[in-house]
Amino acid sequence: MLKKKNIRALLATAAFGLLSACGSTPLPPDMGCGVPGGLCAPAAPIASPPPSEPGYIPPPPAGTTRTSPVELPPSADGRPLAAAVNATGTRIALLLPLQSDALGQAAEAVRAGFMAGHERDRAGVIVNLIPTGDSAEATLDAYARAAQQNDIVVGPLARPAVAALATSGAVTKPTIALNHPQTSGPLPRQLLVVGLALEDEARQVADWAAAEQPAGRALVLTGKATWQQRLSGAFSARWSQLGLNHSTVELPSSEGYVDGNALAELRSRMQVDPPQLVFAALDARQLRQVRSALGTSLPTYGTASINPGRDPNASAPELAGVRILDLPWTVQPEHPLVASYPRWGGATDGFDMQRLYALGIDAFRIARELALRPDGAFELDGVTGRLSIDMGAGATASGSPSFRRIETGTVYRDGGVFEATAFGR
Repeated sequence: MLKKKNIRALLATAAFGLLSACGSTPLPPDMGCGVPGGLCAPAAPIASPPPSEPGYIPPPPAGTTRTSPVELPPSADGRPLAAAVNATGTRIALLLPLQSDALGQAAEAVRAGFMAGHERDRAGVIVNLIPTGDSAEATLDAYARAAQQNDIVVGPLARPAVAALATSGAVTKPTIALNHPQTSGPLPRQLLVVGLALEDEARQVADWAAAEQPAGRALVLTGKATWQQRLSGAFSARWSQLGLNHSTVELPSSEGYVDGNALAELRSRMQVDPPQLVFAALDARQLRQVRSALGTSLPTYGTASINPGRDPNASAPELAGVRILDLPWTVQPEHPLVASYPRWGGATDGFDMQRLYALGIDAFRIARELALRPDGAFELDGVTGRLSIDMGAGATASGSPSFRRIETGTVYRDGGVFEATAFGR
């Protein structure tokens, strides 16, 4: 019989393939594969929070319809929504792999966030929960039924399922995909992709660093993990597009610890040819080691992977002053919008599930807004960032809908304090 930790590892490996399509992993989610604490790392199962825990939202049985009054509150720009719905309200199908052993935890986090959004703004909106398994075929069958019986579909979550849907010709209703398909062709006219992407974050960090260091030469520090290569590659490509110079150093590590000889070599190199800034495609522990060895004077930038958390009892003085781009949900819990939603008590080992929960909240808000403007453009101040959506024809060069998320730039202070910057939201 396999030991429990081996079972968890096997489930995590399955999640890697389903959420990231081998070799191209997702964020804290994209979905977090390879990211510290992400779905591809062995982790203890995360169950739904019990009724006594804050943020508990009971799941409806499969196929259950949650009804609400037809009268709708105003949309993001103050216009009434009532004209956009039928006599029974806007019907939204939430299509998630809740029956999957590998993806069940991620799906539950998204479901809980989506229903938290619904509980806050439920008037005139009906949510039909549609659980599925892992396979793309089963997801496509469930999607076909959902599109027949609902006005808007939210899902799928797994990358292979989103890719299968994008190339199936089956998208007939406004559909909000929760991950990025690996397909080179144009997306269907009504398919809006809102997943959290590592590459998008890295490119935004490049823009941020360039604004603060307009003539700076960047040192890109990375490792061998797929998520690290994705981050460093996206940052480097954007940095080059901006007409700026950089060099890349891959730091070998073992069991989370950077090789000491590699750090010594890097220190000698920087003394001869010092950069003006650092982009760290590392995790928080690795970056702490680097800054302990090299000093903390260089402006240092990174994404959610270097976020050490908000625990005031967990000191991380080596990271003081580091610039971190992350979701408002994670770094701005006191923000009025973020604070208006319950925190989810189901995540116990990092931010990956909390980020999926936040994605669920914003997915609901986008779906609700699409009830008013299925072919229009709008912006939302979301818990995952400032969101810009354009469903109109020609929104992109391929004619697909366009979506952009601007996350929050913060400076980390020791003791779990994040100070917002002028960048981003």
